Amino acid sequence: MQTKRAEWAERVGQWRRSGLTAKAFARSAGVKAGSLTHWAWRLGRDARRAGAAAQAARVPPASAFVEIAAVGGAEACFELELGSGRRRRIPASFDAAALGRLLAVVEARG
Repeated sequence: MQTKRAEWAERVGQWRRSGLTAKAFARSAGVKAGSLTHWAWRLGRDARRAGAAAQAARVPPASAFVEIAAVGGAEACFELELGSGRRRRIPASFDAAALGRLLAVVEARG
C-alpha cells in the first residue's frame, strides 16, 4: 500500500505542477481522472489530519489550566495557573467581552 500511496503522491504532485486539468493530465498519464482527484483529496485529507494532530500536540489541552483565583492587593487581579507551572495574572479590570472570548478559546482547545 505504501508503494501505491507514494506513486499516487508523486503523480498528484506532477499534476498540480503541470497546471493541466485533472482530465487532461489523467489522459496523458494513462489513469482515470476520478482516481487522480480521489487520491488528491485523500492525500490532502491525510495531510490536514497530520497537521491538526501536530498542532494539538503543541497546544496544551484546556485541562492544563489548573486554577483561577482572585488575588488581592493594590491592584486586584485573577491569577491563572497553567499545568506547566507557569502563572499569569489578569487584571480585574480586564474587559468582560475580551475575557469571554479568551475563555471561549480555552474551552475550544479542551
